[in-house]
Amino acid sequence: MAAGSSSSLSHTDWGKADFGAIYDRPDPRPYFATLGRLDYQVPHHGQAVFRALAAALGRLHPERTPPTVVDLCCSYGINAALLNHRVSLADLYARYTSPHLAALSARHLAADDRAFFTDRRRPEPARVTGIDTAARATAYAHTTGLLEHAFAENLEVTEPSPALRLALAGADLITVTGGVGYIFTATFTRLLACTPRPPWVAAFVLRTVPYRPVADLMARSGLVTEKLHARSFRQRRFTGSAERRATFAALAANGLHPAGKEADGYYHTDLYLSRPAADVAALPLAHLL
Repeated sequence: MAAGSSSSLSHTDWGKADFGAIYDRPDPRPYFATLGRLDYQVPHHGQAVFRALAAALGRLHPERTPPTVVDLCCSYGINAALLNHRVSLADLYARYTSPHLAALSARHLAADDRAFFTDRRRPEPARVTGIDTAARATAYAHTTGLLEHAFAENLEVTEPSPALRLALAGADLITVTGGVGYIFTATFTRLLACTPRPPWVAAFVLRTVPYRPVADLMARSGLVTEKLHARSFRQRRFTGSAERRATFAALAANGLHPAGKEADGYYHTDLYLSRPAADVAALPLAHLL
């Protein structure tokens, strides 16, 4: 598949290019090689936001330090890598597209990655559980030590396994960068049913995807959802005119306009944060970030 060429990509029912061929490979090199050409960057934005949220959660609830994080649509553990290690998204692009690593087998790359991340781990790292339908990607992230627990489960269609239920019971912060739309209310319903202590839920959501049904679900579970109004966050460039047309049509259907956002040729995401009302009152999102 040639990244950036709309003629080589199939599209989802909602007009977004289908990158399924890179999401479940034995290692992340094809993922970074393909998405790098499209300036995929939302994990970079997530790094700063999730670190700030983890720190704020610890200030409000010291007993939840370090936090237990559940990352949805976790793929190869990229958000965990950026949250817990002294690396940037640019570092990961450089690493996984490096000619020096190109000849390594997936097994040897995983071993090298384990040492790489161990050397760069931040003090008091969060405990991260990853959930994704891509079994090989989640297994890779677990092998490299990025994920403490990894689950290849589809909560849109099935109940969580007993092991996943156990892992979810201690969740402090649930994160997702761009996966909403592939996962929706069914997933969040099943997640929240497994969390006796209300977690914080931080979601970067494409502006083409209405988040109100999820926010309403959060409200029924006692969580107040705030939207960061100060800015949106780029996800990646459009692959071509088909994505651009589909995006503009979806925005128009939702009463939104691309000016100053998608008109720049990129998908844009909004940040939503759902928390118990007492936490929102103590530290509103606009003050937190």
